[in-house]
Amino acid sequence: MSTLDEEDRREYYRIEDRIALEISPLAGAEANDSDLLQDASPLFNLLSELHLSEFESQHLLRQLSDSDRTLANFLRAQNKRIDLLSQVVAQTILGKIGEPQPVVLSENGVEFSQAQAIKAGTLLSVKMALMPQALGLLLRARVIHCDPRPDGRFEIGTEFEALSDAQRQLLARYILQKQAQQRRSAREKSESPST
Repeated sequence: MSTLDEEDRREYYRIEDRIALEISPLAGAEANDSDLLQDASPLFNLLSELHLSEFESQHLLRQLSDSDRTLANFLRAQNKRIDLLSQVVAQTILGKIGEPQPVVLSENGVEFSQAQAIKAGTLLSVKMALMPQALGLLLRARVIHCDPRPDGRFEIGTEFEALSDAQRQLLARYILQKQAQQRRSAREKSESPST
């Protein structure tokens, strides 16, 4: 890997996490047109759209808070109800995507392991369910490396392509929240008396 690639990779925060992940190679028209990246699951598409629309409307809610606190409080309560419904949808989807697995996640890409090798340069559809927020994202990624591991599996590194600003910001917010949570846990462990 070149020095420039290393510098680009370090531009983004990276976290180790466990997420539900479904990977599918893209072929034909899907590989050439990022707008054609669609999921066959209407529930997953709904979950993804719920989070994107909620994220895009947050600034409006903040502006509204300045002029009408009662209406803003009511809308926050409605958002909480929608969040609870999205968690129900996410639990339904998790059964179809699979159990959460260990990954390294950044705004730039995701690294995971699997039993089958995938050739570098291959375009993928990456379906992720990030918990506990029940954040569903369907993204397009390109395989950057595929390295064999001693256990017979392959470590696959990908780089996201054609992310919208909202998708990138949702990922960044999730990663920063997860990183803060991990730091709090580490601090609490170091401050607790040894037994």
